[in-house]
Formats: sequence, C-alpha cells, structure tokens
Amino acid sequence: MSTITDELQEATGRLVRTVDGLSDEQYAGASGLPGWSRAHVVAHLALNAEGLTGALGGVVSGEPTAMYASQEHRDGDIEALAGAATGTLRERLLRSTTLLADALAAVPEEAWSTRIERTPGGPTFTAYAVPGMRLREVEIHHADLGLDYTRSDWPESFCTRLLAGMVKRDSWAAPFTAAPTDLDGTWQCGDVTEQSPVVRGRAADLGWWLTGRGDGDGLTSDNGDLPRIEEW
Repeated sequence: MSTITDELQEATGRLVRTVDGLSDEQYAGASGLPGWSRAHVVAHLALNAEGLTGALGGVVSGEPTAMYASQEHRDGDIEALAGAATGTLRERLLRSTTLLADALAAVPEEAWSTRIERTPGGPTFTAYAVPGMRLREVEIHHADLGLDYTRSDWPESFCTRLLAGMVKRDSWAAPFTAAPTDLDGTWQCGDVTEQSPVVRGRAADLGWWLTGRGDGDGLTSDNGDLPRIEEW
C-alpha cells in the first residue's frame, strides 16, 4: 500500500503545481473532455477527493457512506463548482487532496477490505482500491487539462497500472492484445483468440487510447484496423 500511496502523493503534487499556475483565462479554456472547461476538470478532481474522503471516513467510523449521494448530485456539484471563482476552485482542490491523504492514513489495516458504494445501491469497491482509483483520476485528468503535462509524462509505473486496470473492463467491442513497445509483457483485452489483433505502441499511448481518448495516434494493429474503444 505504501508504494501506491507514495505514487499518489507525487502525482498529486504535480497536479497541484499545474493548477497553481493556471490563469483565469486558462481555467475558462476548453479541456480535452467534450463539454468541459479546465474549471470542470479541476472541480471534478476536488469533488472526487471529497467524495472518497467522506467514504473512507465512513469506513473508519463504521457508518457506511456512499461516495456520491447520486449521479445527478455529483454532476450538479461539478457544474456548480466549475462556476466558482478560480481562487475558490484552487483552494478547494488543495484542501480536498490534503483531507484525502489524511483519510487514507486513518484507515486501520483490518478495514481495507470494507466495501464502499459509489452511489447508494450502486456499484461498490473496496477501501483498498481507493489509492489506485484516485491515482488514475489524478494522472489521466491532469493530462486532460491540455497543458504542458501530457500522457508522455506519465511514469512507467502508472502506465503499467493503467494497462492492468483497463483490461479488466467487463466488455470490449472486439477482443485484442495490447502490446506496449516500451514495457515487458502483453495485456489481453477480452477473450482473445488466434484471430484477435495485436495493438502495439508506447504504453502511454495505449493507456490513453484504452480510456477512450484520442484516435489511436502512435498505435498500430497487425490487421490494419484499430478496434473500437468505448469512452471510459
């Protein structure tokens, strides 16, 4: 657990430094996510940290707390916070990341297997999964800001974690094997057969594409066509 929490702390530090340097005009500018400004991305990251903090607090207290009250509530909160003053957004992100770090440190060893609801009655995940979930949010959405930090800046350890996590998705439009040219090993996406294509490229480019971002720039498929990837 210490390794991934250390990686999360380092990734969070990089994100905070980027957000600290944003001008009002940059906050208002378009992010890499359709319909979202950079302010929306920062708002989402702050609220995501707050939701995880509240859920972990419930794990520690023994009073189960969902991460979000509902999907609609989550979406509305992002819209509202994205419209706040940039100083408010910046402070909200910084405070939320500090609170989340404290919440992670407070979870006792025996409680890491406790399941948390994303929304009441919705999908669940274990407290143990939280650092990895948050790391994906931080690294991917940092790149979504569309500034100097891009997927090419992702650490190798994160690229490996991202590939391993993405191939566990429940379904794929068509099975294939992801074969990063800069990492050892391959990752099977779906029920791969001898006829399934092999998609090759840098691990960061594969991870970016597997989350439904970009058009597969830098990737090749041995059958000439990249499989269709649904939005993450």
